Amino acid sequence: MQSENLELVNYYIGIDVGTASVRAALVDQFGTLVAYAEQPIQIWAPQPDHYEQSSDDIWAACCTVTKKVVRGIDVSQIRGLGFDATCSLVVLDAHFKPLAVNSEGEHKRNIILWMDHRAADQVARINGTRHRVLCFVGGAMSAEMQPPKLLWMKENLRESCWEKAGYFFDLPDFLSWKATGATARSLCTLVCKWTYSSEKGWDDSFWKLVGLEDLVANNYAKIGNEVLTPGAPFGNGLTSEAAEALGLAKGTAVGASLIDAHAGGIGMIGARVQGHNLPCENQPITSRAVVICGTSSCHMAISKSPVFVPGVWGPYDSAMVPGFWLNEGGQSATGKLIEHVVQGHAAFPELQTKSAASAESIYTYLNGHLDLIKKSLPVGFLTVDLHVWPDFHGNRSPLADITLKGMVVGLTLSQGLDDLALIYLATIQAIALGTRHIVETMQAAGHDVNTLFMCGGLSKNPLFVQMHADITGMPVVLAHEVESVLTGAAILGACASKDFASLQATAATVALSTGCNGENGESWESCAAKPQG
Repeated sequence: MQSENLELVNYYIGIDVGTASVRAALVDQFGTLVAYAEQPIQIWAPQPDHYEQSSDDIWAACCTVTKKVVRGIDVSQIRGLGFDATCSLVVLDAHFKPLAVNSEGEHKRNIILWMDHRAADQVARINGTRHRVLCFVGGAMSAEMQPPKLLWMKENLRESCWEKAGYFFDLPDFLSWKATGATARSLCTLVCKWTYSSEKGWDDSFWKLVGLEDLVANNYAKIGNEVLTPGAPFGNGLTSEAAEALGLAKGTAVGASLIDAHAGGIGMIGARVQGHNLPCENQPITSRAVVICGTSSCHMAISKSPVFVPGVWGPYDSAMVPGFWLNEGGQSATGKLIEHVVQGHAAFPELQTKSAASAESIYTYLNGHLDLIKKSLPVGFLTVDLHVWPDFHGNRSPLADITLKGMVVGLTLSQGLDDLALIYLATIQAIALGTRHIVETMQAAGHDVNTLFMCGGLSKNPLFVQMHADITGMPVVLAHEVESVLTGAAILGACASKDFASLQATAATVALSTGCNGENGESWESCAAKPQG
């Protein structure tokens, strides 16, 4: 989409690389999303628990969507660019060429996707060391983090990959390198996924203890020895080659990147919410938890001093908001789980036919169908004897157990659309109960959270939002601008441009547009859900 308002204002680009697509947004200096584009990216699943992607494929998609959103815009008005991405592992050789992360030798497939669980044995051994760095990941490292993936590579692809590797990047940092040619890393990625400490740097003893002593060589040149805070200017801006590929001007500022969920956190956590009688009004932002919900979900809470939460990642110093410690809970499969349950049901073809005939998405149709069958009951009571345990892809938080499996209790012989609607509802409720478990664990450890701020694809589903409000007993706040992750990425570019004094100042300006601000005349219901009795 493209706005007709082409006034001479400053613009910033946010590029978000999710699990299944790359999205770009053009955002103006007032925080308004002016243009948007999306491009799918490929995922390979060569065997169970193995998920791979291509850095060439992802970069090409970044270029495609960026050219689309800047169409008709004078590129001299585009002041900055920011990337966010999933915390996937990119492997390049010493000449920055893709290197295969698979036994087939397919070099195009050079990314181990965040959700890949091939390193289950390696993560168990790493956690068995009880090294002190594990205190800053909730006590147990996840297979979604990078050290287990690196150890798997060393043990399984030693000659074909490990010994030839020149650089290991978190995907957000790869994109920054591709745009600028600079091999610096973001503090966000290194602290959250690589065991880096913002105060002490790398811990040599950890890498030696787990069998990755090779990485200590040359001052950690392969995994990063220059670290930038999110939004800091990256290199000298866009190189000539990258600028041409993206359709932008050489030297355009590029901000140090964020993991995708953290970009959503930046785009949401400072939003203005005056005039709605929320418990977080006139309270510090530490009273808010941000839930970024898409293929998986992340639950972000910040604090002025470190809070150690068993089974919840962190505390991470300044990994999202400078000067604040971050705890990050999460569920490994949420949108993916709903899709899996719905599409695997015998009534799915009927659902497709009926939703298409009514010109509705399958989820909008299911929500309407639940309203038809609920009669006088609140919709949540329809599943009183149907329960889903949602850990189909292990439990990220707070149980931190990759081996857990999913379960459904209360099945009957019914295979009709009513049955599909009910199991869909029970799955959403199970995800909301998982959120409640995470938030209550954070509260027990010392976080004072009383309001949920939600963004991401699932936040567009009113049933998903309402079930979270009902089950957690907390109001759920949605931004007026639904693309909070993209807004967060654009904030990084705006910060790097030096048009704003700091990352906080940049985010605060954008929050004037994205926040649920009663002074704008918006009703409560337009931006949030209250718990229902």
